[in-house]
Amino acid sequence: MARALVIRAQGTNCDGELCRAFEVAGARAELVHLDALIREPSRIDGYDLIGFPGGFSYGDDIASGRIMAALVREKLYEPLREAVVRGCPIIGVCNGFQVLVQVGLLPGPLEGEWPRERAPRQTCALTENEGARFIDAWFEVSVERDSRCVWTSGLAGAAENGDRAHAMRLPIAHGEGRFVTDAEGTLERLESGGMVALRYATNVNGSQNSIAGICDATGRVFGLMPHPERFLEWNRHPYFTRLDDHMKQRKTLGRLMFENAVHAARGQTQAV
Repeated sequence: MARALVIRAQGTNCDGELCRAFEVAGARAELVHLDALIREPSRIDGYDLIGFPGGFSYGDDIASGRIMAALVREKLYEPLREAVVRGCPIIGVCNGFQVLVQVGLLPGPLEGEWPRERAPRQTCALTENEGARFIDAWFEVSVERDSRCVWTSGLAGAAENGDRAHAMRLPIAHGEGRFVTDAEGTLERLESGGMVALRYATNVNGSQNSIAGICDATGRVFGLMPHPERFLEWNRHPYFTRLDDHMKQRKTLGRLMFENAVHAARGQTQAV
């Protein structure tokens, strides 16, 4: 059975949901504190999947995810880089996405190989929402058909036999989720390289090109602001009682993402 590592720190509050998502998808999840991994970085080598959960790591002091990202970048970049190179799917949700972009694991190197001793420079950020308000609601998203992301592979048509506006909906809960890049060239390389994985159907926070999630060039490192781990069963959906029984018999978008990753970790192809 594939082993999934979920990395928690003070202030993360979606770690339990992330562990459950991996387990529902068929992996065995283990919750480990960041400090324990810093003391023993080699522990990362024993896992097949890695997750950075949402929440408010270290109280989001200074900026969202900043302290956790600084610790990961300084102490754990090399073992995480090796995890990417050996084919380990990695996900960062909400605060976890903010951490991954600040570490440099997303979008990672846009050209060439992963540097060994120093993380790639930060080229993207999740900054204050347009309108400067915290948003907590469910919104429709769309999966990019041509993305190389293994987490969303084959999911663009997941709603073809149902109500798309309901099936392709995920919850968000963030005050700093507006995706921006450091330069127009960076955005163009993400788009042309198939590294945009998920978009908002309605641009709720002002993100460039309505981007809700991106992956690295390998397709295995995935970060997104919406919370797929909160949509593993249909009874979590805000319109659950109004949905037809046929739709509720299918797997949810969130569950399919995690099943994709577990299959990828096993070297298999997920059939949607």
